[in-house]
Amino acid sequence: MATAIVATEYGGPEVLASREVEVPAPGPGEVTVEVRAAGVNPFDYKQYSGVFGTDPAALPLRLGVEAAGVVTAVGEGAEGPAGPIRVGDEVALRGAGTYATALNVAAQKVVPKPAGIGWETAAGVLATGSTAVHALAATTVRTGDTVLIHGAAGSVGSLAAQLAVARGARVIGTASPSRHERLRAHGVEPVAYGPGLADRVRALAPDGVDAAIDTAGTDEAVDVSLELVADRQRIATIVAFERAAADGFKALGSGPGGDMGVEIRGRAWRELFELLSAGKLEVAVVATYPLAEAAAAHEFVRSGHAGGKVVLLP
Repeated sequence: MATAIVATEYGGPEVLASREVEVPAPGPGEVTVEVRAAGVNPFDYKQYSGVFGTDPAALPLRLGVEAAGVVTAVGEGAEGPAGPIRVGDEVALRGAGTYATALNVAAQKVVPKPAGIGWETAAGVLATGSTAVHALAATTVRTGDTVLIHGAAGSVGSLAAQLAVARGARVIGTASPSRHERLRAHGVEPVAYGPGLADRVRALAPDGVDAAIDTAGTDEAVDVSLELVADRQRIATIVAFERAAADGFKALGSGPGGDMGVEIRGRAWRELFELLSAGKLEVAVVATYPLAEAAAAHEFVRSGHAGGKVVLLP
């Protein structure tokens, strides 16, 4: 048996509860992972908020899409993207129902955790990091580009900014002034959002902005991106799906009309773990909560003030 967090109905964090669940022996191509840490993402609370529908047949709804832990059992033919998986391997994974003390998962969703990377970091990088990698690929960010990233202090925005810097781009990132020093430490030129944003960005980049990545989802972020970037195919959002459809730029992710980028996201772990191991990428884990306090973790993330990654610890 394992303990898992489920949504018992649709609503707010108050609908979350702990339940004992069976973890059977892994089937062919599966492994069992004892979870040491599970990442929290906005998608998690959107699942039970009603954004994606309110099918009662889906309840109780298991939550979580990323985790890190230790393999405790291996099914026949269990081989991941890096090769065969063995009992005792320390791994990171993407899959459904990761808010749990243990779970079964397809081996193809399991990758080795480098020894020098902590559980919280490994649990918090795959979902946000793969989204960041996808955003850079979609906007074709390359050496010498000037890139505007909205929400550059958030969990996805921070990784996108750092990855862009690592690729040789100049990055201008929007954030509240209290987070500007952290952006500077990552090689990002910070700018405050709010009235006059376009003019402040122009002052920093008089020769223009080549690409823009929106992780904030505000009309301001979209409007400024459209104003400053000439090629709309080099503008991407992970939030503002309706604006993307209306204004002709790229939407990335599971929203209406979004590009899932399955192949790009599926191989992003190699770049992410390589840079983490080399000390060239930082996952800002701003808070950890016991698994049983998942509702409190969701309240914090939903507040919009996390400014980094939140992780659950079973």
